[in-house]
Amino acid sequence: MSLIPVPPPWQISENEITPDTVYYNRRRFLKSLIGTGIAASLIPLNGCQKSSSQTALESSLQLPKLPNIQPSPVFKTVDRPITKEILAGQYNNFYEFGGTKNIWLKAQKLPTENWKLEVTGLVKNPQTYDLDDLKRKFPLEERVYRFRCVEAWSMVLPWVGFPMKALMQAVEPTSQAKFVRFTSFYDPEITTGPGFHLGSLPWPYQEGLRIEEMANELAFFAVGIYGHDLPKQHGAPLRMVIPWKYGFKGAKSLVKVEFVAEKPATYWNTIDPNEYDFEANVNPNKPHPRWSQATEKFISQGPGLSWEIKETLPYNGYGEYVANLYPNTP
Repeated sequence: MSLIPVPPPWQISENEITPDTVYYNRRRFLKSLIGTGIAASLIPLNGCQKSSSQTALESSLQLPKLPNIQPSPVFKTVDRPITKEILAGQYNNFYEFGGTKNIWLKAQKLPTENWKLEVTGLVKNPQTYDLDDLKRKFPLEERVYRFRCVEAWSMVLPWVGFPMKALMQAVEPTSQAKFVRFTSFYDPEITTGPGFHLGSLPWPYQEGLRIEEMANELAFFAVGIYGHDLPKQHGAPLRMVIPWKYGFKGAKSLVKVEFVAEKPATYWNTIDPNEYDFEANVNPNKPHPRWSQATEKFISQGPGLSWEIKETLPYNGYGEYVANLYPNTP
């Protein structure tokens, strides 16, 4: 997650430009998320008695342990505490199931049985993996990474999975492959959309990386978290983890990885390229059009539930690993 210049900003064709009504509805929605989202989502956990909702939340996190997982010798700690599992399991973005943070219950509709991942495109050895293949063929490890959302909140999470470059080595991209497209599960009968009007949305959710970014040692596929299988609200059974980029780059519930020659269209960049650029590196010196990125709300648990204001670090604190990928970034 070779020193190659950053490509010029991606231009979408005129017929793909988001209508004004869609754009402004999105702006109003996200403004409400920033103002009230964290407080509203965390309030239910403050009660003294355990509610049925909290019991269901805890049940959604009680998944099989992943055996014989070793901590990464390099990425085993950061300078912040790991976010409590119950908080991380409750506070999520998963737009296939809704537009609020508290979508963990709706996400339980995600069907994960007989999961398949297709790896195709400009590769010498195209593959289709099931979940057991992925867990068996690629050595799993736990990595503790910072997680930074473009909405200016953050966590620290202990992912379990394998480096993306291991998959690349297995399928052998050709020299024509310059980018990688990642596609999430989508079924309009199951994934009911974000629940607010944005007009026509570019489903399925797709994300993209330059091939050099995918080959970076930080880039990670997660199959688990907190030592067990990945819960559905976290993007079961397989998701992207790109810790130096904003969280929306980490597509969930992957069904396809495709190596391509041209920069792929991606979900939020298609909806609103002014607010969500393709590169999406964490940058405290580049404000979002509607809020500063210089600080972030780190979700934590002290006496009661709260968040701490933290200084945002360039590349989310991973500059030593990735800054060389972006030589034109000031």
